[in-house]
Amino acid sequence: RVTLLELMMVKVSDKNSVTSEEMNVFLRHADFLAVCFQEKCGAVLKLTAAADAEDEEALVTVRLLDVLCEMTSNNGQLEHLQAFPGLLESAVDTLRLTHLAGKQAVNIFTATHAATGQEEISHPAVGFKSHLIRLIGNLCYKNKENQDKV
Repeated sequence: RVTLLELMMVKVSDKNSVTSEEMNVFLRHADFLAVCFQEKCGAVLKLTAAADAEDEEALVTVRLLDVLCEMTSNNGQLEHLQAFPGLLESAVDTLRLTHLAGKQAVNIFTATHAATGQEEISHPAVGFKSHLIRLIGNLCYKNKENQDKV
């Protein structure tokens, strides 16, 4: 699943070669991806425990967030996802929970807290909070209703 999401990420990121037919396919898949993210977003919190650093559901959720961030960076998919019920609320709630989890244990969700000395940052959840903020920002972009919710 992670590999499939990474392939989707590459295709969604390449805005020059997307045909209108492919855009329609992306819009149909955007709903499915948003629902999956809403269902699985809590799985990332398991990554705070060192033993769960390779939790498959959490890794899938991290990739889902990456794909949703890319999709909301494209105007055609943005409006569709801005209106998706519950996506913004799930992202905000997950941001709150990751912030609290980061305060209660070692904060693996931000690069500033994950870096110690010269070691390379390789934890899959590093940057998760910044991607959540990006998604929230994209969902609020030129959308007064979503801005008021946040």
